[in-house]
Amino acid sequence: MDARLNLFGSPVAAKFLRHINSAGKVVADTTLPAATQELVKIRASQINGCGFCTDMHTKDAAHAGETSTRLNLIAAWREAKVFTEAERAALELTEQGTRIADAAGGVTDEAWADAAKHYDEEQLAALAALIAVINAYNRLNVIVQQPAGDYQPGQFG
Repeated sequence: MDARLNLFGSPVAAKFLRHINSAGKVVADTTLPAATQELVKIRASQINGCGFCTDMHTKDAAHAGETSTRLNLIAAWREAKVFTEAERAALELTEQGTRIADAAGGVTDEAWADAAKHYDEEQLAALAALIAVINAYNRLNVIVQQPAGDYQPGQFG
């Protein structure tokens, strides 16, 4: 399978990716735990059907020491005992923030309040920004049908 568009060969796409990568770095450099950041990226990518990002972030998480049990249970996090309450709050916020079009009213006050119990204001800003950024990446990759499976950890870093 080939992508519909070479994102790395297009000057417009390359410029866009530089900017979105900069936005992602702002989030990566916050105190929002790195493991939580990967869980958020994986869950949004699963929901959006973005194979490229799911492949990338599961491999990056495993490379950083995430367990296969936790990686395998992200899609079923509500029934899994392996996530902290803070991670559960982040995953709920991710799901609601990713499925905005599916829910009248968007993210609930309850989901936000639950996240606010576990994260300070800067971490909440990082979490909201991360959800927005990964959704942008997902949409771009899904639109161009970016193939998945060949990513190697650290490939873009």
